[in-house]
Amino acid sequence: MYQARGQRQEHDLLGHKSVPDTAYYGIQTLRALENFDISGITLNFYPDFICGLAKVKKAAALANHDLGNLSDDIKNAICQACDEIVLGSLHNHFIVDMIQGGAGTSTNMNINEVVANRALEIMGKALGDYQYCHPNNHVNCSQSTNDAYPTAIKIALMDANDKLLSEIGTLIDCFNAKAKEFHTVLKMGRTQLQDAVPMTLGQSFKAFASSLKNEIARLKNSSKQFLEVNMGGTAIGTGLNADPKYRERVVVHLGTVTHREIFLADDLIEATHDTGALVMYSSALKQLAVKLSKICNDLRLLSSGPRAGLNEINLPPMQPGSSIMPGKVNPVIPEVVNQIAFKVIGNDLTVTLAAEAGQLELNVMEPVMVESVFESIEILKSGMSTLGKRCIMGISANKRVCEDNVKNSIGIVTALNPHLGYEMCTALAKEALENNRSVYDLVLEKQLMSKAKLEEVLSPDNMVY
Repeated sequence: MYQARGQRQEHDLLGHKSVPDTAYYGIQTLRALENFDISGITLNFYPDFICGLAKVKKAAALANHDLGNLSDDIKNAICQACDEIVLGSLHNHFIVDMIQGGAGTSTNMNINEVVANRALEIMGKALGDYQYCHPNNHVNCSQSTNDAYPTAIKIALMDANDKLLSEIGTLIDCFNAKAKEFHTVLKMGRTQLQDAVPMTLGQSFKAFASSLKNEIARLKNSSKQFLEVNMGGTAIGTGLNADPKYRERVVVHLGTVTHREIFLADDLIEATHDTGALVMYSSALKQLAVKLSKICNDLRLLSSGPRAGLNEINLPPMQPGSSIMPGKVNPVIPEVVNQIAFKVIGNDLTVTLAAEAGQLELNVMEPVMVESVFESIEILKSGMSTLGKRCIMGISANKRVCEDNVKNSIGIVTALNPHLGYEMCTALAKEALENNRSVYDLVLEKQLMSKAKLEEVLSPDNMVY
């Protein structure tokens, strides 16, 4: 068979193909490259996923070696190749599109082929000389895509979640810093976009921080489900082609490789087709996105104007806001985070629909679920970093505007309820509104309270707790 210069011949079920000599991937990866030119988002967009795949292959090699299925030299070469991949090597050879048919088989073969060829190189053999280390016989020993792929997903998502939690924590610190800075700035609180009762600007920012802190707990709880894996179940959970002792051994090695308390599912058949952990985690990402979007809505409202809006805070100016209106500056950072939230919400719907589409012993829609979840994590991380650094830390308060709004607001009448009663306060509010008068002035004019008492009641210390 003719072999072009700079290429090697490989074969599979469907025939022969030429693979570049320098490629660590093989024929099945090449077929997937041709078949799934879909999104342009390849495996190497998500390094955590590649590392998760490598950790699974290393644990499998160690377990198979324990059981006598792999020789020392093959096991050592596979483990070294996996370690190198975890450290960031060869990621450019993971070229399969994240969205693919085949329930992740193309992804599994991409890691199998890269590991096999790097192992061959470590053993002093030529790439593609699979008699010494084969992608299926050795790297994929005792495995199926249907247990290796979802296990790698879970390991990768736990690693990715740790980085996401760190980013949330950094953003929380930004809000807490502003809460401290603005703790003496009195402003009107609002419900239904109407004046309610006074509060401090610091309390608003503290509430933003507290809201995000709640999401850390939710994401931690959701990610705990990823500790349960179906390794050893092979094709449908029955464990065909794997030593009965393999499943316990591989889970032990997975725990060691990942430094996590991995455990085996009670029912491997159920675990093989169940995608509930992805659904729950995606939902937690959506909740985070919704809260971030609400916070950004508030920032845009509070900074609106500056002359014809609320103008209680100033967002840092990041760029000119118009190609036609001189002097206009837009809240572009909150706006982009809003759009990130919309994308995450859409991704969650994709995950939900894909989970529902599972049939019988396998859910073949996992690839789009995985791509959606990883995309959500990455854009949330980027969005929160941008929001904190390029918006929150540069916010300043328009203290005079905030205090004037409180002084002129009818909402302060609520503080007089315990002293004058609801009926009198209602009458004062109505008169102030109809005649464009100050509640403060009306109380003194009607001699309902002394000036000293009124100022005591309306002092920030007594209205804000």
